[in-house]
Amino acid sequence: MAHVSIIGTGNMGRAIAGIVAAGGSTVETIGHVDTDKSVTGDIVVLAIPYLAVTEVLAKRGDQLAGKIVVDITNPLNFETFDSLAVAADGSAAAEIAAALPQSRVLKAFNTTFAATLATGTIGPLLSTVLIAGDDADAKARLAEIVTAGGLRATDAGTLDRARELEAVGFLQLTLAVREKVSWTGGFAIVA
Repeated sequence: MAHVSIIGTGNMGRAIAGIVAAGGSTVETIGHVDTDKSVTGDIVVLAIPYLAVTEVLAKRGDQLAGKIVVDITNPLNFETFDSLAVAADGSAAAEIAAALPQSRVLKAFNTTFAATLATGTIGPLLSTVLIAGDDADAKARLAEIVTAGGLRATDAGTLDRARELEAVGFLQLTLAVREKVSWTGGFAIVA
């Protein structure tokens, strides 16, 4: 069992907390107003918008040293909604990893919507959480939490694959905003 801290109390944070709890791990949520609350989990999920990452890392970066840090952001340009807000050869996860050199950074949960995490399905298929990262043990620990919570976990490769996961997340979000897919739908994986 793990102890997971989720920074962020929105729909994604609540859905991920539900998965963690369903799998038997303990979970704490930390909201924006919880400035005095310390991050105690050995795994920390950044369930925040990309634009909030810099502020959270500035305030809590020292508390994240030695921990597994899971980036769920989709760094899209919310002003134009037509591009990612990171370099074409980079990713939000790579930026976070560079800012947290003593943490093991993973990219996960960004290719699923909160509703499909909460229900555990996309249509008739089991929801799949894609996990990218450079630390095999960290990926395995997160995969155990995801599968214990009733979902499928798939190793998507090294942290370099975060840019592709962010592109998939961006595409899925733009399709949902344009009402081409529903917020209870999205991409599924058949293995």
